[in-house]
Amino acid sequence: MTRRKTWVRSGAAGLMLFGLGVATGLVAQTATDPPQRVEVKRADLSGAAGMEVIASIAEYKPGETIDAHFHHGVEAAYVVQGATIQAPGKDPVSLAAGSASMNLRDVVHGGFKVTGDTSLKLYTVHVVDKGKPLYDRSR
Repeated sequence: MTRRKTWVRSGAAGLMLFGLGVATGLVAQTATDPPQRVEVKRADLSGAAGMEVIASIAEYKPGETIDAHFHHGVEAAYVVQGATIQAPGKDPVSLAAGSASMNLRDVVHGGFKVTGDTSLKLYTVHVVDKGKPLYDRSR
């Protein structure tokens, strides 16, 4: 085999392994994420080794749920489009467009269903430990 063919095969194999590594990392990072979440941007948090900032948009349609979960860091959420939600055994409540909330590290939140006829749209920013699942339901 010529040197060129060997180099081309080695390069192709290297690219394939690199691609598999990237794909595996993406799958591992998002395996626990709800399918409604669309990541907009991700970056390392400067000055804080091991932390990253993740901006996302999510839309939960009527009848869909946001499972109880927590994060390995802080989540800030802004309601882009308000909706009515209901936690099990509780009365429905309205989340108004323009309202915001903060969910602190390791505090369980969510655990409700979107009711009524309007989708809930959220813009979220997470400042979390890099390499840990963004959504954790292990408690």
